[in-house]
Amino acid sequence: MLKRAAGFCLCLLLGAGAAAAAPKAELWPRWSRSDPASTRVVDHGDWDRLLQAYVTKAPDGSTRFAYSKVSASDKQAIAGYVERLASSEVSQLNRNQQKAYWINLYNALTVKVILDHYPVKSIRDIRISPGLFASGPWGKKLIRIEGEELSLDDIEHRILRPIWQDARVHYAVNCASIGCPDLAPRAYRAETMETMLDDAARAFVNHPRGARIDGARLTVSSIYDWFADDFGGSPAGVLAHLKKYAATDLAQALAQRSRIDGDAYDWTLNEAK
Repeated sequence: MLKRAAGFCLCLLLGAGAAAAAPKAELWPRWSRSDPASTRVVDHGDWDRLLQAYVTKAPDGSTRFAYSKVSASDKQAIAGYVERLASSEVSQLNRNQQKAYWINLYNALTVKVILDHYPVKSIRDIRISPGLFASGPWGKKLIRIEGEELSLDDIEHRILRPIWQDARVHYAVNCASIGCPDLAPRAYRAETMETMLDDAARAFVNHPRGARIDGARLTVSSIYDWFADDFGGSPAGVLAHLKKYAATDLAQALAQRSRIDGDAYDWTLNEAK
């Protein structure tokens, strides 16, 4: 975890619980098309209803999903919502609608994958990605959109991250793990996007999963290590990002910080008990 020269290792370590470095943000130009003049609005009502029905607050303030309680009809509703998004002409939407589209699709696909393989203790146990040493579902082609098959990795690293270059996306897409930023209890929509992203950033940064100080030691989420380039590319960049969203107590504790001592992540399923 600890890089003596800078105080923070920017490489992925096995101790953080992952087996391979996070993919780089590399745009697939095919998905860069949009229609700035478009007034089309994607209906996320079904996903919104499902989130309100099954996302709950845990005692520590983070959110959980009640996978075990999802009814057969709601499993079909999730599948139907994903199918409707897949049939949408996303390249004909404006950028704001596209951002909400891809975030909601990523989260709905992730929930669907968990339900399709439930019960599991961790999303990493769903070993359907191609490759001898691959774990989890992220590399598996799960959906066809405008004639092209896409995986969760494709949505996050080939579309969302490179197009918007918005670090807050990491607080919006959910990997069904306790260590991950919260799965929002409402669907993302273009008109509420900025507020929801800021709220998600503040919620995670100010939760012990995001940053915690134990004595003289500062431990942050491993997402700031895995995706360091998105958070300034250096310990100073990560600290500046944390300070931007930190509440008063955390901001004061971070004020004199120049190093990060370690990172942590919990891959346990974010299941409501």
